[in-house]
Amino acid sequence: MTRSRGSARISRRGLLTGVAGLAGAGVGAAAVGLGVERESFDAEPARQTVEFYGRHQAGIITVPATHANYIGLDLVDPTDLGALAGVLTLWTQDGARLAQGIAALADPEPELATAPSQLTVTAGVGPRIFEDPRLASRRPSWLKPLPAFGIDRLQDQWKQTDLLLLIASDDPVALAHATRILTAEVRTIARVRWVQRGFRTARGTQPDSQTQRNLFGQIDGTEQPAAARQDELIWDDGAEQPWLAGGTSMVVRRIAMHMDTWEELDRENRELVIGRNLANGAPLTGTDEHDPVDLAKTVGGLPVIPASSHIARARRRADHEQYLRRAYNYDEPPAPPLPGQEPDTSNTGLIFSTVQRDPVRQFLPSQERLAEHDDLNVWTTPIGSSVYAILPGATPQVPLGGSLLRGL
Repeated sequence: MTRSRGSARISRRGLLTGVAGLAGAGVGAAAVGLGVERESFDAEPARQTVEFYGRHQAGIITVPATHANYIGLDLVDPTDLGALAGVLTLWTQDGARLAQGIAALADPEPELATAPSQLTVTAGVGPRIFEDPRLASRRPSWLKPLPAFGIDRLQDQWKQTDLLLLIASDDPVALAHATRILTAEVRTIARVRWVQRGFRTARGTQPDSQTQRNLFGQIDGTEQPAAARQDELIWDDGAEQPWLAGGTSMVVRRIAMHMDTWEELDRENRELVIGRNLANGAPLTGTDEHDPVDLAKTVGGLPVIPASSHIARARRRADHEQYLRRAYNYDEPPAPPLPGQEPDTSNTGLIFSTVQRDPVRQFLPSQERLAEHDDLNVWTTPIGSSVYAILPGATPQVPLGGSLLRGL
């Protein structure tokens, strides 16, 4: 797309005046095609794309990208539904373009948009949005903070926000550019409260079907819902809230991992804490990662997998206790030590995000067991927690949030 130098300087924030009307009129300028989770693997890696439009948002069941930014934003005025519609419309317009390798409207660095590397943009809303009387009746019953857990040491810097913007790409340059565009264009009405930067094993270094490792060295994410049950376990059917049909929920837990003391354990004790073999992720009662977990098996009168191990406590007790795990590692500079304390050698952990139709029914039971007792709790501390309703997908005619805000 050819632009003059002057047009590149047009402020997208200036378009927010009256942009709420676009929520009903469509976003035709951003139309790039329709589809759900269609990925273009015929292109070189940097040019590969994931379709933005569809019944569901991309970035949920899509194969996780190597890098991700979880961005929490608060609306300056959470009762201004026009501003909310404007934010979501802009994210639809420019998210669709960036996902296809097309510069955002008035993009000041359009050259950075040409290699999306399977970039996805996913948006969700938090509980405070529904405190507006006009939206109160549309609040999902599960959209509320998780209960307080004794293991939590939650920090204000990672608290619940009004909006979640999740951007992911295999290329950190494409990710940084999309993050800048999509946050800067709404900064007068939505303030960034936190950015959680995560990474996974680089695409191409192992098969997509192979489970990644976290920075403890353990296989992380073995138990996932079967593809045939996604409609039942992941996607909302609109029974409680018709506007949410095709959407879902996301829990984001930031978990600090205490590397210094973890590395004091020998390999055998690490495996007993987890309940799995570190070499290939197999349960201690099996030989392969996906072998059944046998908690009854004993050797010398002692259980092979301790009842207090992470795998034993996290294991579902009912069929509905299943959710999609989409975890990302983080590794930040260590915080300065307090006076008289030894400095930490790392600031490492996990952005543990889960996706499920109903977090209260599906996610909370296992989290309560882990909080009650889990051997791994000695070496991990939850420091952030938030819950979001992930909006249904968009079309070129109906932007993100269209069904939520319809008729208001």
